Amino acid sequence: MRQIKLRSDGILGSNVSESSIKLEKKTKASKIWVKRREKWLVVLGVVLHAVYMLSIFDIYFKTPIVHGMDPVKPRFSSPAKRLVLIVADGLRADKFFEPDEEGNYRAPFLRKVIKERGRWGVSHARPPTESRPGHVAIIAGFYEDPSAVTRGWKANPVEFDSVFNRSRHTISYGSPDIVPIFCGAVPHSTWNSYPHEFEDFATDASFLDEWSFDRFQNLLYKSKDDQNLEHLLKQDKIVIFLHLLGCDSNGHAHRPFSSIYLNNVKVVDRIAQRVYDLVEGHFKDNRTAYIFTADHGMSDKGSHGDGHPTNTDTPLVAWGAGVKTPKPNSSNHSDCGFRFVDEHSHDTPTPNEWGLNGIERVDVNQADISPLMSTLLGLPCPVNSVGSLPLDYIDFSEPEEVEAVLANTKQILNQFLRKSYIKQLHSLYFKPFKPLANYSLVLDRIEALISAREYKNAMELSENLRTLALKGLHYFQTYDWMMLMTVVTLGYLGWIFYLVVHVMQSYSSFPYQIMYNGDAAQSNKIGKVYVLGTLLMGMLSILFLVERSPPLYHAYTAMTVFLWTKILSQYQFIVALLRSLWKEKVVYIIKLLAYCAVSIIVLEFLVNSFTERKLYTWCFLLVGTVAPFYLHFVIPWKSWIPGFVCLSCWFLSSFTLMPAEIPDNTFLVVASGALIILIGLAARLLELRYKENKYWQYILNPELIKPKFRMLFHVQAVLVGISSLMVFLATSHRTQNQELLVIHQLINWFVAGFSMILPLFSAPCLLSRLTSIFLGFAPAFLLLSIGYEALFYAALGLVLMAWILFENTILYLRKRRGISVSSKSMVEEATIENEFRSLELSDARIALIFMVLFNVAFFGTGNFASIASFEISSVYRFITIFSPFLMAGLLIFKLFIPFMLVICVFSAITKMIQVPLLGLYFLVILFSDVMTIHFFFLVRNTGSWMEIGNSISHFGIMSAQVVFVLLLFALTNIYTKPLQIKFSSSLSRKLV
Repeated sequence: MRQIKLRSDGILGSNVSESSIKLEKKTKASKIWVKRREKWLVVLGVVLHAVYMLSIFDIYFKTPIVHGMDPVKPRFSSPAKRLVLIVADGLRADKFFEPDEEGNYRAPFLRKVIKERGRWGVSHARPPTESRPGHVAIIAGFYEDPSAVTRGWKANPVEFDSVFNRSRHTISYGSPDIVPIFCGAVPHSTWNSYPHEFEDFATDASFLDEWSFDRFQNLLYKSKDDQNLEHLLKQDKIVIFLHLLGCDSNGHAHRPFSSIYLNNVKVVDRIAQRVYDLVEGHFKDNRTAYIFTADHGMSDKGSHGDGHPTNTDTPLVAWGAGVKTPKPNSSNHSDCGFRFVDEHSHDTPTPNEWGLNGIERVDVNQADISPLMSTLLGLPCPVNSVGSLPLDYIDFSEPEEVEAVLANTKQILNQFLRKSYIKQLHSLYFKPFKPLANYSLVLDRIEALISAREYKNAMELSENLRTLALKGLHYFQTYDWMMLMTVVTLGYLGWIFYLVVHVMQSYSSFPYQIMYNGDAAQSNKIGKVYVLGTLLMGMLSILFLVERSPPLYHAYTAMTVFLWTKILSQYQFIVALLRSLWKEKVVYIIKLLAYCAVSIIVLEFLVNSFTERKLYTWCFLLVGTVAPFYLHFVIPWKSWIPGFVCLSCWFLSSFTLMPAEIPDNTFLVVASGALIILIGLAARLLELRYKENKYWQYILNPELIKPKFRMLFHVQAVLVGISSLMVFLATSHRTQNQELLVIHQLINWFVAGFSMILPLFSAPCLLSRLTSIFLGFAPAFLLLSIGYEALFYAALGLVLMAWILFENTILYLRKRRGISVSSKSMVEEATIENEFRSLELSDARIALIFMVLFNVAFFGTGNFASIASFEISSVYRFITIFSPFLMAGLLIFKLFIPFMLVICVFSAITKMIQVPLLGLYFLVILFSDVMTIHFFFLVRNTGSWMEIGNSISHFGIMSAQVVFVLLLFALTNIYTKPLQIKFSSSLSRKLV
């Protein structure tokens, strides 16, 4: 009987005696069983995180659309026969209202309207600040169903009512991405849009606005010779919608501070003036109302999507029939009674440079524009609208004002009543919204007050009832919150617990005798556990079917019950594990608790880093200071390794101090290309000159450094240089407002694609292969870079090398101690690929370091926690014609490149230190889920839109991390699978 001494720092270090061949056979069989179980465990993890990530939509983003309601017919006459809606896509408020460098205002016509004949304010959009959700809020009066994102904000995920539906006829011209959405299915509409090819980011897009105006002008000219068309235009309840895309396209391509974007603001103003003159000259009845606004703004870096004020604040100017004239205002604050849609107050002062402090400013939520347009035309409000009628824009008598607000209130109340009815119809135990229990009495009271001409009291009651109806809608939106949050939290906890059990069973040094003892007795009890789990799942499914709950409710509970059933089926192993831990020495228990505490501290650090990027600066400064002194006790400074670790960490620490909005700096991108080549050259020289150095023995090996092609390194270096040159040429063309040549695009595509294939032909030595991967992805990253992020790529590569050296040092210590015990352990050559050891407590540091570096890759090239955090103009070297999916694909690929570097190094380290890759991957997932639970409870639905949007983004990122980390592991496996690490006998003798 031979004794197997397990490592003292193992997860369950102890002495195990192998008493028979039977146990050895069980051990071999268990390896096959583990491999089979891991396949479905990985699939289970992906499915679980995908399902639970969707829970955020059921909790915070339930669709606001309900059908089966009748419109509320207005009881007042319409002040306008027709309404002209002009939407300047991507126009932010400050660039519209502020003067230029010479002190001249960019929108003189609309500014004159504000001062002489209309009302103005800021319309506040709600995230996601994208074109389709913004237009839905303006035209239909509700905030977009997030399921539309699965269709690129283009197609209608569900049908909804809008001002266009209610109109007698709608005339619309503009973008092919917007106009067809709202007019394509409306039979009483006349519309047209330009081809997608017109949306070229390499040109000045203001001609798109001119195209829309020209088509509308031609229609009016045509009506002079077409009596049917003229008769149609002279009728009431006509909507004219002009979608002006120029500011959005120019903002993306040139940013909102550029002369092209700012000049486009002037173009938009001139079009508004020409539309006004054209309409007034054609109809001559003073029965036209005009509304000018924008769907969203534009951030300083030329993107949008999140809740930053530059994206949510848009101009609103209304004038014409039924609109009040300007009113003097002594305060430079917005309406102190105005509250955002998420109920936080707003009192931001009007900037002095706008020059409008003396004129009353009336801010609105974007959805309020829909009831405003409906009221001006005398139309019923769209049935799903949640907007509140802004009375300060309407020029009504007091009785008409009350009737308009009451119609708005009844329309929102109808939605509440419909949702209440549906929920009560399907619920076994229904909890009503008590504040509206006597809504009918309140309506009767309002009608009585109107009859008695007590309009002030009737108005107050109507507005209070509308507020309660909106709260009631929110109540039913959040009706199932407690149940869903409980189920999802239990699901995450179950998954974490199950991962711990799996890692302990499959990768720890836990004695196999305990694992497989009493199999027959256990199978009996396991069967009972599965029966109970099946019964519970069946009962819950029946309950959800009775209540007609959404299908995802079944998925949430099924996943949770299944996980806890699997955990309970392993109760015998869990009991044995707890007993074994109880028998361990106090020192080991303290060590275990210390590792858990350190892990929690690191994970909390990562959670806080999502809101404070500068934490990484302090982290890497500290690591760069401490780690070299640790290494100095093992490796002398003359080896350059401690100094390299120090300088590389300090270099990377500077990037999280830089602005998340990356400024353009072509010189820095080109210089980064040169630095990347120098780093590759240094690695190549290291391979050739330090073949026999004992400090590098696990990274270098003379037998494994020969690539399949001798000139591979030179070709890769040339491709990096070409990509730097193409960055310079493409940027020069854009600066001169020239189109990107087709030959340039083809070269960029070829260089980026071909360079990523070359690492497959590199030598299987660790340093050779990783250097080749680093050089292989560099051209694509450089071509997609606009500033300091290209330098970040080089810095990240150096830190990853420092991580390898750090793990190499720990392995060096381990092997040196092993040689002192047995000289045979390192004399023979061994390929680590065929020989793995059990996971140990100390291996948790690898998973934690991976988590830190993986998250640094998030924040080194922008603020990944924000929807609009990355520069879309970085894809213009590959494509300039607007193509949202291809552009998004290129952008996501750019973001994934640093992640792929981190994962390649992670895989190489697992081979170097002889631990199973999947074992450490499961630890990474476990740590990620601890962070996910934290973010799940940090999700907010109150506060500023930026806080709400970021909290949801954080949860979504961590939930999706499991899925795309697995995808990246599969992709990087193509590069790292051939990797070999051998220990030669000659180097081993040097250690003795």
